[in-house]
Amino acid sequence: MVVAAPTRRQVAVLAPMKPELQPFVKAAGLERDPAVTSGGPVYRGSVPGADVVALMTGIGMDAATRAVTRAFELGSCDHVLVVGIAGGIDPRLRIGDVVVPEVVVDGRDGAEYRSHPLGRREQSGRIVCSDDLLSGHDEQVSLADQGVTAVDMETAAVAAVCHARGVPWTAFRGISDHGADDGIDDSVLALSRPDGTANMGAVARYVLTKPWRVPNLARLGRDMQRAVDAAVRASLGALADP
Repeated sequence: MVVAAPTRRQVAVLAPMKPELQPFVKAAGLERDPAVTSGGPVYRGSVPGADVVALMTGIGMDAATRAVTRAFELGSCDHVLVVGIAGGIDPRLRIGDVVVPEVVVDGRDGAEYRSHPLGRREQSGRIVCSDDLLSGHDEQVSLADQGVTAVDMETAAVAAVCHARGVPWTAFRGISDHGADDGIDDSVLALSRPDGTANMGAVARYVLTKPWRVPNLARLGRDMQRAVDAAVRASLGALADP
């Protein structure tokens, strides 16, 4: 009697920005796919529990829609992971905590999408996703009153495409800041290019005009790295779970 070998999970990993994608690529030991010469780099490899293709979405909902569609075009996929950072709304969350939301909400139309379990990590909370930086005090209070855990700018767009295709998805978002923190505003968001790398011209202008906020930028950078590393560890751990 011939027993068929178990089929390995085929997973697409999406990270919004280069500083979120590269730590996953490094930790998972992925290699850039030389056959993909347009549309941005694609990385492939195997980790305990899955074969993985990883790519960057860019920042924002439309970019995320295009990226997850591209991920499906690259080959078979039976689970999608979103790995990256989020802004905390729940005051109990600390920098570096990882949110694995049960539900994500598209801030554009209110559509809700329920995630799928992966590994032994329990899903909990709600993430609201929007192209806007939801950092105003009144917005924060309103979101907290609605039971929102955190906010990001991509997950609901990915979830919508997965839902339409009948493919399960899970998000691992490390808390890098709290939206109500001083110094989190559109001027800080503008310091990054769409891939998350620094816009050095904007950074130089920011430093020249607001030198007193340089220590805050350094703190934000450290907190982002802490959040990314935590999200990467959590996602790889979930993939390795039987």
